[in-house]
Amino acid sequence: MTTLPRPTTTLTADDARRIALRAQGLLGAPDRRAGVRGVLRHLGAVQLDTISVLARSHELVPYARLGAVGRKAVEAAYWKDTHAFEYWSHAACVLPIEEWPYFAFRRRAYRDRPHWNHELPEGVYDQVIKQLRAEGPLTSTELGGAKKTSDWWDWSGTKVAVERALMYGEVVCVERRGWKRVYDLAERAVPDPLLHDELDDAECLRRLVRQAGESLGVGTRADIADYHRLKAEQVDAVIADSGLVPVEVEGWGRPAWADPVALATPPRGRHRTTLLSPFDSLIWERARTERIFGFTHRLEAYVPRQKRVYGYFAMPVLAGGRLVGRVDPAREGRTLVARQVTVDDAKAVPAVAQALIEAATWVNCTDVRVERVDAPALREPLARELARALA
Repeated sequence: MTTLPRPTTTLTADDARRIALRAQGLLGAPDRRAGVRGVLRHLGAVQLDTISVLARSHELVPYARLGAVGRKAVEAAYWKDTHAFEYWSHAACVLPIEEWPYFAFRRRAYRDRPHWNHELPEGVYDQVIKQLRAEGPLTSTELGGAKKTSDWWDWSGTKVAVERALMYGEVVCVERRGWKRVYDLAERAVPDPLLHDELDDAECLRRLVRQAGESLGVGTRADIADYHRLKAEQVDAVIADSGLVPVEVEGWGRPAWADPVALATPPRGRHRTTLLSPFDSLIWERARTERIFGFTHRLEAYVPRQKRVYGYFAMPVLAGGRLVGRVDPAREGRTLVARQVTVDDAKAVPAVAQALIEAATWVNCTDVRVERVDAPALREPLARELARALA
């Protein structure tokens, strides 16, 4: 492992928090001219997920930063004119198209992978490529069917083949249609100057480590590795040459690295008040969220109902640069329903009400109904704030 220089910069925990918020586009004036595409390029990756309550997570991420941007406009910004592609990063993510060359290391790793969970029937891979060349872009259903049975993981040979081709980089997911991946050949979907695997692993990893550091502002090795799901040893191999600088953060108790641009200018500006998707890159890593915000965040959608503490899709409330509560939302017609609101401090009630009203307006709801407030004494103050805003 390369010997790294000792940190010459010490940050307070509060410094690190504000740097992280600005790096994630949640402190300071939003760049509305760059819009959703600007958010995507700024973050480097926007996670996708099947759950849709208010909206899907990849819609909630730009909403949290830009406000009430149209949902159709979000989809168009991602997919129209080949501005993005879907690939495996932190998870399944929308990625800026110019990042295609830097995932060559992962495509090579998939091509060299010796074992797979699904068997690939002989001849099916070539048939899928042939069909896409003749008819694409196509969904797996249009290619011949996604599943052999109704079981979620019981993929058809066609689905196995097209997903393998996606991992190899011969096929690209160019959009989601009714939440189904739409596949096309990379040779058609990726602009010619980007369509190559010429970069070696070290150059790919340097870029992704630098990009993760820029998007985080400041982070530990684990934070930086988690952003694109790199291995710790991959980060160690390139971080000294990544352009990030070692820093010490008071209270973190472990080495950290920062974007030098983020250190050059103190983070200032207006804090965003908003509901956050549980898959938002500000909070998608639980240990980092606890370290920076003192806030325990866990998605409970896959937890049995009787064991949930905060609700099915509890969305943290960001206000004043802090995580001040949670809302588990639902929709009933034109009513946004807060099934459960968790807020411990009366000072945070106006912010929770503001976040609820803005979210309701965004999804074309005209009313907000609160079903449960964990702190009963705050139910009436929250109701008054909502009534005032809705009047």
